[in-house]
Amino acid sequence: MKKVAVVTDSTLCLPAELVEKHNISIVPLVIIHKGNSYRDGVDISPEEVYKIMRQRKELPTTSTPSAGDFLNTYWQLSEKTDSIVCITLTSLQSKTYEAAFMGKEKAKEVIPDTTIEVVDSRAVAGALGFVALEAARVADKGADLTEVVATAQRMIGRVNHLAMVDTLYYLARTGRIARAAAWAGSLLNMKPVLEHSTQVGETTPVARPRTTAKAVEIMLKIMADRVGDSPVHVIAHHADEAEEGKKLEAQIGARFNCVELYLTEFTPGMGVHAGPGILGFSYYAD
Repeated sequence: MKKVAVVTDSTLCLPAELVEKHNISIVPLVIIHKGNSYRDGVDISPEEVYKIMRQRKELPTTSTPSAGDFLNTYWQLSEKTDSIVCITLTSLQSKTYEAAFMGKEKAKEVIPDTTIEVVDSRAVAGALGFVALEAARVADKGADLTEVVATAQRMIGRVNHLAMVDTLYYLARTGRIARAAAWAGSLLNMKPVLEHSTQVGETTPVARPRTTAKAVEIMLKIMADRVGDSPVHVIAHHADEAEEGKKLEAQIGARFNCVELYLTEFTPGMGVHAGPGILGFSYYAD
């Protein structure tokens, strides 16, 4: 029996093969469209979500998993493990952490012999993915709950996320980044670069280039200034821009000393708010 099981939510943007290899359990967010609910990454694909969004009609929304969803996952894992750590996206932009914590409280009655810790990663996308991945890798080596939680907490201070959005229309519409909303009226020909820092747990605008190429160069320069020649771990992301995503992955691979480099679709659980056309990456340096 494994000492510690790792649970997270569907915004982690981690390659499926890594999720499977390290037995990471995912509780999906919910995509709501035309009155129907779909589990993110289970009942509806990123391609389907972004196709809907590009029409800009009857746009989908999201809902957090329920405490019961987390409780059900905890209960299933309790038959295979002694303890569980659940790592969620930032609590400042979602109530997923709150639901995971409520699930933990309910679990005290249902599975009292299973110890559960819930960690607010203060991260999004692949940055959350890297926190969960490193915790799972340590758990695979037989670490106990205290060690796995400590690993996750250390990773939170190391990961970062940068992204270019094709338009701020979607983010401004949902109010997800208040400071960026002020840009929305003058962004007809701009490709805003946003950063999500775990130091503050929020997403903020950092630059307003006019082209995708310039936006990518700005993001790469920001990472280069921070990591230098250090070995770096990177997950590149795209939202319905597969070819551009491959180009970005190739640029990162050519420019940096990558210990790990992956390319994933940007999860619809967040893409509903940020819109299609996103290019970005999450990273940390050794």
